[in-house]
Amino acid sequence: MAETLAATPQQLAAAKKAVISSSIGAALEWFDIIVYATFAVVIAENFFPESDGTIALLLTFATFAISYVIRPLGGMVLGSFADRKGRKNALTLTLMLMMVGTLIMAVAPTYAQVGVWGAVIILVSRLVQGFSAGGEFGTATAFLIETAPHKKAFYASWQVAAQGASMLLASAFGYGLTQWLSEEALYSWGWRVPFFVGLLIGPVGLYIRAKLDETEEFTKGEKTKTPLKDLFVHHYGRLLAGSAVIGVATISVYMILYMPTFAVKNLGIPATAAFLGGVVAGLVVLVGVPYVGHLADRIGPARVMTYAAIGALLLAWPLFQLMVTKPTVPMLILVIGLLGVIMAFYFGPLPALLSSLFPAAIRGTGLAVTYNVGVTLLGGIAPLVLTWLLSVTGSLNAPSLYYMAIAVISLVGLYFVRKRYKQA
Repeated sequence: MAETLAATPQQLAAAKKAVISSSIGAALEWFDIIVYATFAVVIAENFFPESDGTIALLLTFATFAISYVIRPLGGMVLGSFADRKGRKNALTLTLMLMMVGTLIMAVAPTYAQVGVWGAVIILVSRLVQGFSAGGEFGTATAFLIETAPHKKAFYASWQVAAQGASMLLASAFGYGLTQWLSEEALYSWGWRVPFFVGLLIGPVGLYIRAKLDETEEFTKGEKTKTPLKDLFVHHYGRLLAGSAVIGVATISVYMILYMPTFAVKNLGIPATAAFLGGVVAGLVVLVGVPYVGHLADRIGPARVMTYAAIGALLLAWPLFQLMVTKPTVPMLILVIGLLGVIMAFYFGPLPALLSSLFPAAIRGTGLAVTYNVGVTLLGGIAPLVLTWLLSVTGSLNAPSLYYMAIAVISLVGLYFVRKRYKQA
C-alpha cells in the first residue's frame, strides 16, 4: 500500500487546504450531533415534559433517529450533485444547510413556551441537519482522496480526527456546563450555548471552501448524468458490502455518545464523570487516527479494520460487565477510552477503503449513499434501540450484545470487500 511518488509543494499545499476545509465541515456536523446526544436528558425535559423519564428520553432519541432516516436521501441528492456539479459546490451547499439546522436548534422555543410546536421545531432542525450531513461525508471524502497526492488513507483520516475533536469539545462543554452552572441555568439556557458556539465554525468553513479549487480528477475525468442510477445498477454489491462495513465505526461513535445518558440513568454515576470519558475518547481519536491512517497506507485499510472489528467483538461484553459490576468514575472513563481506541483503529482507515470501492464518476454518490445507509441502519438508531433494550430486558449488559451483533455484520462486510472486491 505504500506510495513512493514524491509530491510537489503545490500538491501538498492543496492537500493541506483540503484537510482543513473538510475537517471544518466534519467538525460542525459531529459537534451538533454529539451536543444533542450529550444533553439528551436536558432536551427531553425541555421539549417532552409531559412524559415520564423513559418515554421522554425515547422521544428525544426518536427525534435524533429520524434525522438519520433522512440521511440516505441527503446522500442521494447531495452526493449526486457532487458528481454532476463538482465537489466544491457540494461542499459549500452542505455546510450552509448544516448551519441552518444548528441555528434552528439553538433558538428553538421549549414546550413551556409554545407547547408541542417546540418538539416540531427541533424535529425540523434534525431533519435539515440530517439531510445536509448526508452529503458531507461522501463529498468531503471524495475531495480529500482526489486532492491527496499520496498517503491517501492518512489524508482522508483527518475527517475522522475532526470527529474526535468535536467529541472532545462537546464533552468538555458537557462537563463545564454541568459543573459550573446551576441545574436551573443549565435547563433554562445553558444547553443552548454549545449550539451557538458550533455556529461560529460555519462562516470560517464557508470562506475556506469558497477558496478551494475543484479536483483535477473530477474536472478531467469521465462524468455521468445519472450517478445514482449507475450506483444501483452497476455497483449495488459494493454499496451493500460498504454499508455493512460502516457498522463498527458508527456504533462505536454512538456507544460513546450514549454513555453519559446510560451512566446517569442506570448506574448513578455523576454526569460530569461521563463527560470526562468523552473527553478522553475524543482525545484518543483526535491524536490516534492520523497514526492509524499512516498504518493503513502501509498495510491496507481493510486489514487494520478487520483486526479492530475482532477486538470490538471480543471486548464488548467484558467492558460492559466491568462497568456494570464496578460503576466507578475511573472504570467509566477507562471503558469509554477503550471504545475510543476501537473507534480510532476502525474508523480511521474507513474513508480510504470506501473511496477505493467506487470510480471517480460516481464516487460522491457511492460514498454518500453507502455511508449513510450504514450509519442509519447500524448507528443512528442506536441510542433509541439501546434505550428500548434496557427498558424491555432490564439487563444493563444489553448494549454490549447490540455492539457485538454490529461487529459481526461489519466482519461479514469486510470479508466481501477483501475477497470479492480485492481491497487490502
